[in-house]
Amino acid sequence: MATPAAARYPSLATRDVERAARALVDARAPVLQAGHGVLYADATDELVELAELLGAPVVTTLLGKSAFPENHPLFVGCGGPSTTLGVHRHLTRADLVFGIGVSFGKTNFGVQMPPGKVIIHATNDENDINNDMKSHYPVVGDAKLVLTQLLEELKLQSSSQGRPTNQALVDEIKAGKQEWLDQWMPKLTSNEVPINPYRVVWDMMHTVDLDNVIVTHESGSAREYMVPFWEARQPRSFIGWGKSTQLGYSLGLAMGAKMAEPDKQVINVMGDFAFGSVGMDIETAVRAELPIITIVLNNSTMAIYNDSRFPVAVGKYNLKSVGGQFSEVAQALGAYSEKITDPQEIIPAIKRALEVNRGGKTVLLEFITKEEGEYSKFNFR
Repeated sequence: MATPAAARYPSLATRDVERAARALVDARAPVLQAGHGVLYADATDELVELAELLGAPVVTTLLGKSAFPENHPLFVGCGGPSTTLGVHRHLTRADLVFGIGVSFGKTNFGVQMPPGKVIIHATNDENDINNDMKSHYPVVGDAKLVLTQLLEELKLQSSSQGRPTNQALVDEIKAGKQEWLDQWMPKLTSNEVPINPYRVVWDMMHTVDLDNVIVTHESGSAREYMVPFWEARQPRSFIGWGKSTQLGYSLGLAMGAKMAEPDKQVINVMGDFAFGSVGMDIETAVRAELPIITIVLNNSTMAIYNDSRFPVAVGKYNLKSVGGQFSEVAQALGAYSEKITDPQEIIPAIKRALEVNRGGKTVLLEFITKEEGEYSKFNFR
């Protein structure tokens, strides 16, 4: 049984909560940014209640992805290295950003906060306050406790009414998401051969049960393909990572997730270089009888880096290229495997993999993909 938040952090500075609540009430266009502290605190319900009370758009960090249900009408996107038009649009417009369970640390694996924002920073680590980001209204405490007390204070200050439903904002969020998706739909539904990796992600998302799945990405291009487009509906249904960038981490995460949640469908998505780093650990999943699905996007190159990054190594040693028959390796290690080259076979292959998983067997699907170097990035300066 989880320890109640109040037992972990018995009190907050009441004045800090009052000041933060007043700033939220007075804000013209507040945005909520949720980090992995919300997941640690099991505070998704409180976060949803706060967003609905304020009528405020919600952004998650990469580590916080799935802390807020992404099919909710107030969700605008995950602020990873690749992100959405909604994140860019609403963070840019915001006059106040309330970060809950975030560090606000500068990182290449998150959006850079546009200047001129009033910042409320709620974190359980006082060392994060005024570290990389100046906080106008700091609140130190467990995310669940902070949100609970903040909700109580907001209801007092607004006579329990909250803001009226802003249908125009909800409609704008929905229209902005569609506008952005329309720009990417040619890649998400591409019939290219070799397969476009965005098509693999899109088809998989529309094949699995999003209410009963845990997915994770690999470092590099797989992360950029997955994070903006995958719809995470349940807390911890997406294991986002990035500040730790070693290749191959997703496979271990998937095995751990399956052990923790044996009734969930667990999938990790990796590239060819990542499989080259840890591919032999497929045997671990087989031996441990962990029915997970590993998706390998095999374009035979390190797509996220251009040649100019290391011209000598590329020119002399062909550094970016990689070879291998990954599906055959997985089969030799005891897993069920397939190699898919036709985009029309993506969904049938995933359905077969799900059925094999139900029979208790580890699966690897190797998709032969193109080198796709376009990502959904925006300039927030």
